[in-house]
Amino acid sequence: MNSPQSAFSALGETHEVFNQVPPLDGANLYRVDLPLQEWVHRFQGGWAEDRLQAYGALAGGPLMAAGFLANENKPVFKSHDRYGQRIDLVEFHPAYHELMRTAIEHGIPSLPWTDPRAGAHVARAGLSYLHSQAESGSGCPLTMTFASVPALQLQPDIAAQWLPRVLASEYDPRNLPMERKAGVTLGMAMTEKQGGTDVRANTTRAHALGAGGPGQAYELVGHKWFCSAPMCDAFLTLAYTDKGLTCFLLPRHRPDGTRNAFYIQRLKNKLGNWSNASSEVEYRGALAWMIGEEGRGVPTIIEMVGMTRFDCMVGSSALMRQALSQATHHCAHRQVGGRLLAEQPLMRNVLADLALESEAALALSLRMGHALDNADDAQEATFARLVTAVGKYWICKRAPGMIAEASECLGGAGYVEETILPRLYREAPVNSIWEGSGNVQCLDVLRALSKEAGVLDALFAELGDGHGDARLRAHIERLAKNFRDTDDIQYRARQLTEDVAIGLQAKLLLEAGNAVVSDAFIASRLGDGGREYGTLPRGVDSEALLARSTPHLF
Repeated sequence: MNSPQSAFSALGETHEVFNQVPPLDGANLYRVDLPLQEWVHRFQGGWAEDRLQAYGALAGGPLMAAGFLANENKPVFKSHDRYGQRIDLVEFHPAYHELMRTAIEHGIPSLPWTDPRAGAHVARAGLSYLHSQAESGSGCPLTMTFASVPALQLQPDIAAQWLPRVLASEYDPRNLPMERKAGVTLGMAMTEKQGGTDVRANTTRAHALGAGGPGQAYELVGHKWFCSAPMCDAFLTLAYTDKGLTCFLLPRHRPDGTRNAFYIQRLKNKLGNWSNASSEVEYRGALAWMIGEEGRGVPTIIEMVGMTRFDCMVGSSALMRQALSQATHHCAHRQVGGRLLAEQPLMRNVLADLALESEAALALSLRMGHALDNADDAQEATFARLVTAVGKYWICKRAPGMIAEASECLGGAGYVEETILPRLYREAPVNSIWEGSGNVQCLDVLRALSKEAGVLDALFAELGDGHGDARLRAHIERLAKNFRDTDDIQYRARQLTEDVAIGLQAKLLLEAGNAVVSDAFIASRLGDGGREYGTLPRGVDSEALLARSTPHLF
């Protein structure tokens, strides 16, 4: 006779699995994102609609799966081969190569340079926005390859050799000399142990192999504390000559095909950005060519840094958008107390607030792309100079908190690695730190506004008079007054930069003409909203905001 215990054991299953959220796998990330569609079209990128649709399907499907694999299988550094010979190789999982290959074949590092029509930077930012939702680590070499072009163009003889391969739509990860590859990627190595952001404290020295000067060969001796993507084919780097800090292009291989004296010391053990390899390197007489004017290394490499800072804006906006998508999808299917979470008033307040933050970040990022597309216009070029720092500071600062709130919408499920949210959260701080942390950006805002002609005028020309909204007009007037008050202005730099960013976002949303979005943003950011997400004031149409942000769910 069976005991009650054995009878219960025979049942096998202890409970029915129900009230679980269906997977979001395979969603077309462009098709479900109405704000992205509208802002791309608003800033003249609509001609890339088919490309964006196609990439949205890839990003939500195979690239999303590749992103998980690339993070579960981190890059591995191999200093020597089995015979004891130094090789300095970083090995990546095939999923990482799939991410890189797909992005390069679709023009993410090259589109504005190979097809520089109106809206090209906006269209390319849209593609990058989709790619970064699937996986951000691969964005580092993609961004640096994209951003290297303006700096290389300062040295036409070197550019003629490298740019055809930099701009090629072919990915070749093999460790071969540039001359044997159809496509290459470029990296950057600027900072050193003793200085970090203060590159003037660098100690790496460059020694001319001949007459010296722009385009000429040098050997570099020194180190770099952060070299991102060390398997790139070449790097823009900084070293001192007798005339000061100078920019150089340093390849992994010498023209005769031998390895350059470029030695990887170790890979960084980072909080996030796991799929990408970041390293410490040494130059032991590494061959490099001078790029730009001798002693003007910082202004030369800033041509690259400006573009990478723009991509920090786009990348952080992308992380925020994917976090929003995960939170709204969960709440549209999960019941608590017999009602869907998305139907409950307080959760609607939270989700609608997150949707506002996401769209405002996207709007400012694509407005920056529009400025780059029109950089031959003095107003737009000056505006871009300022907003690179403003947007990089504000959007990157907002991302970690916004993603944390989105994770909380899932409860404990948002804290486990089976979801993408922990990865998004770990990834978010890198965009704020990389290419100059928050204080660097805010001081750069002050530098631009106080020392560069026309920047302050360009800002207030963009902001206008409030566009008919009294709250925005009052905000702009206070901002102008605060800039006129120069006492302790460095101490107040973060507050000033925040006020500029919110004013620009409010203006953009007002101009776009969707009153539900602009009224909610201004009421919460310039009015009586609270300090946390989910504190939207009364009267905000949260249902309409959610229907706009994720139309497939609401």
